[in-house]
Amino acid sequence: MMPEELTSDNPQRSGADILLSLVEEAREGDREAFDKIVELFQDKVFRMVYYRTGSRMDSEDLLQDIFLQAYNSLPKLKEHDKFEPWLFRITLNRIRDFYRKKRVLRFLGISGEDVTDNRINTEKDDAPGALDHVLRKEFWGQVRRFSQKFSRREREVFYLRFLDHLSIKEIAAVLGKSESAIKTHLYRSLNKFKGDKELQTFLEGET
Repeated sequence: MMPEELTSDNPQRSGADILLSLVEEAREGDREAFDKIVELFQDKVFRMVYYRTGSRMDSEDLLQDIFLQAYNSLPKLKEHDKFEPWLFRITLNRIRDFYRKKRVLRFLGISGEDVTDNRINTEKDDAPGALDHVLRKEFWGQVRRFSQKFSRREREVFYLRFLDHLSIKEIAAVLGKSESAIKTHLYRSLNKFKGDKELQTFLEGET
């Protein structure tokens, strides 16, 4: 999903072309080009982290780590046109590492554990405006309840689809799986709640 900010004065040059140029320039050590990439993706990456940690402070720290890792690893990226799913893959891996090291919190989905802290509620006043609807206590209560029946992969697919709003094709690229496999995981997760009115309300609000 190309960032909306990625536009060009040249109608013949697409957003994908602009991003590709920035990636190639940043790969050659152009820090200004990488800074532009950060501006394009930082909000989305922050949301992905915040959805999964519930902590603004931890999310801001992780955001810096993610882009630092991306900058250092960029020379290893062979397919420049795959930058976006590559960045999201770094994001998910960094979140997993975060929870492995802390060993204190129980994660909603990616780690296959349940969250037991209340920081999502206590930090509500400091959260970005775009996340207000996510921060409702009832919303997270539903997510926690739903996630208990998911396998780890089902949770990953579910969150990427309904929290991060990625398409099936984008999820497949991020996780390195086929589209048919992603559809299967998504179908299984949704089928577990077939007929659940609360789930239906939740999905209607997120799609």
